[in-house]
Amino acid sequence: MKKFYHLKINQTVLKIGVTTASALFIVSCAGVPAPTEQMAVSKVAVSNATSAGGNEFAPLQLKSAMEKMDGAERAMVAENYLQARQLAEQAQVDAQLAATTARSAKAQKAAGALQEGNRVLRQEIDRNAQ
Repeated sequence: MKKFYHLKINQTVLKIGVTTASALFIVSCAGVPAPTEQMAVSKVAVSNATSAGGNEFAPLQLKSAMEKMDGAERAMVAENYLQARQLAEQAQVDAQLAATTARSAKAQKAAGALQEGNRVLRQEIDRNAQ
């Protein structure tokens, strides 16, 4: 009777192990879902950085974002969704940095132009006052 009890326990453990392995196999086959939403968000971020003047004011950051976006698109084609998501997220961050840098540089350029305009007006006022 004792051997029969151990045999029954071993069969139960074996069934549990097979069931667990099967479940893990099914879950691993499902894989990582395609990051289509992240890809779209990243593409918009790159586009915004370009229209913000990234080519002129933040070329390195914009180039990095574009290269990472290209890599993400290649990973999507290869169905390597984890890498595609990571690269798309990095591209988004680089693009946001490029856009912010470009806007900051534009603002500094505009401030410099205003200061120069003020300097010219002061000179004109001083010349007319004499």
